[in-house]
Formats: sequence, structure tokens, C-alpha cells
Amino acid sequence: MSEQMNALVALGDGFSGTAEGPAIESLDPYLEFKQIDVPEPGDGEVLVKVAMASINPSDLHFIKGEYGIPRRAGVPAGFEAVGEVVKAGKGGEGLVGKRVSCFGSSSGVWADYAVAAAATCIPLRDDVRDEDAAALMVNPLTAIGMYEEATSNGNDTFIMTAAASQLCKLISGLAKEDGKHAISIVRRDEQIEPLKELGSSHVLNCTSDGFQKELGGIIKELKPRVMLDAVADQMSSSIFTAMPNKARWMIYGKLSTQMPMIEQPGQFIFMGKRIEGFWLTQWMKDKPPQEQIAAAMRVQELFASGKWKTDVAAVIPISEAHAKVPEALSGMNTGKVMLVP
Repeated sequence: MSEQMNALVALGDGFSGTAEGPAIESLDPYLEFKQIDVPEPGDGEVLVKVAMASINPSDLHFIKGEYGIPRRAGVPAGFEAVGEVVKAGKGGEGLVGKRVSCFGSSSGVWADYAVAAAATCIPLRDDVRDEDAAALMVNPLTAIGMYEEATSNGNDTFIMTAAASQLCKLISGLAKEDGKHAISIVRRDEQIEPLKELGSSHVLNCTSDGFQKELGGIIKELKPRVMLDAVADQMSSSIFTAMPNKARWMIYGKLSTQMPMIEQPGQFIFMGKRIEGFWLTQWMKDKPPQEQIAAAMRVQELFASGKWKTDVAAVIPISEAHAKVPEALSGMNTGKVMLVP
């Protein structure tokens, strides 16, 4: 194994204090493609030879310094990948030679090699594709966790914004399988029928003239008490205002740069409403190890059976990321953009 590797390393350090959202026109201010030393795994860590890595909105927030984890200048970016464990520190030896889905820990995954915590690596079935394995954790496990929250306490109806995303497509499939009602909010008419086919009970275009009236009728009929929200703008706030008592606004992303205002603060006093966040890392920490393993096994089964599939829009070598990634991310598709060494 070479002592040097190619990587996309962060240029910024720490937090930026900005709130620009994940939209990106150029990687130049945030990343540099260069050769660096292959990192060494420490105790409880493994070294993964990366086969494919995904690009998530959280990655884009991170490289801009807008995520909940600080950047480190000169260290590879990228949270999630699939690859083979080629080396291990103390405690990770049992994973050597295995194909795993992983999170980058002390060294990110947009590189030839990445260091990952052994405890968070998921050994993979042979019948799970690299395209699915490279996006096995952030979206699928978040889908499992948020669906569990959305359907807790006997709830059988919930709302999703940015519902044409890969994450919400997965949740739509879970709702269909369980006979639950997913009310999906999108921005383009061509996204409506595909989501209905996947399992959403209702799909509404929030840019249409009759959106508010149509959604109001559905809310009155089905009484959804959870909104899974990746947008967090004034539209989200208005939807939340229209929801019934004891509604939960669960924010897991910030796609919009608009800052929402609370329209009726009294609803928190008299209707028992609440706003909260969802972060996969915390959700996993709160789960006993056996439940974490069960969730990971369920995700693999859903992909292996064909019930779930990762839609891939582009596969780009990291050496070509600066030239190709911004355009791939700015397209009208909703598939994942993947990076390969």
C-alpha cells in the first residue's frame, strides 16, 4: 500500500458563522484536491480503502463550516462511504478484509483511504450494491429513525417537506408497507406521480396556486401530528401552524436560507405543539447496541430485496470533483452524486 493518497481536503477550519445552505456553485473556496499521507488508524479504529462515497447535504454544510461538527483544514472531507477494511488499530482487527459501510472519523471519506471508528462500521451482505452501501447510513438509517418517530404514539399520518429527496423516497416506501399515510410536499409537478407510486398517500406541489387550500383540507381530514422537515422556511412554519394540537415540527435539515417566523406562539401554550430536531448521530447513541444492529440489518434487507434502491445521478472521480460536482448537484434530478477514488 502506498504511503500517499489522493484526497479532497478542507481549506477552512472550524465554523464559518454563515448560513448559506447546501447549494454550491464551486468547490474552490472549500476543498483542495491534493496528495497527502495515508492516515493511521488508532485504537478502536480501522483504515478503509474507499470504493465509493456519497455526497449528502450535510457534507455541503460541513465544507462550508455550517454543520454541527467543525472543519479541520488539510483533513479530507466526506462523511459516508463503502470500502474494504485493510488495516486496524487495537480492537478493530476482526473487520480486516471485510467490506463495510462506514463514517469517516478522524479522516473523511473523500479520499483513497479513510479512518473510521470500528464500532460504527457495518459489515455488508454480498447482495448489497456499492451504490446502496455508499449511502447506507445517513439517509437509510435516518429514514428508519424518523419514520419510527413519525409513527410513534399511534400516529398513522405525517407530513414530509422536500419529499422528492432520496431520504423521503425511502420513508414513502416504509409508509406504503405499513399502511401509513405520508403527505409529501414537493416543488415540481413531475415529482408527484413517482412519489405516489413509491407509497405517498398525497403529494402536493407547494408552488401551485391551490396548495394551501388543498393541504388544509387534507390536514383537517387526516390530522397529521408530525412534520419531517428538511427546508425550515416560512412555508414550513405555515404548515405547522395549520396542523392540529400536539403537532411536532421535526427539523432535520436547512435547505432554505430563509429564516422562519412563528405565526401563532400561543399554539405552544394552548395546543401542546413543539419544535425539535433530529440528528442521526444522537438517535443512534440513544439506541442500545442490539437495536442499532437490528436497524442496520433491516436497512440491508430492504436494499437487498429491491424494496429500496439508491437512485444515482452521477459517479465522479475525486480528481474531477471540482470540474463536475457543482454541475451534477445543480441538476433537476433527485439522485445521489457519488465520488470514487
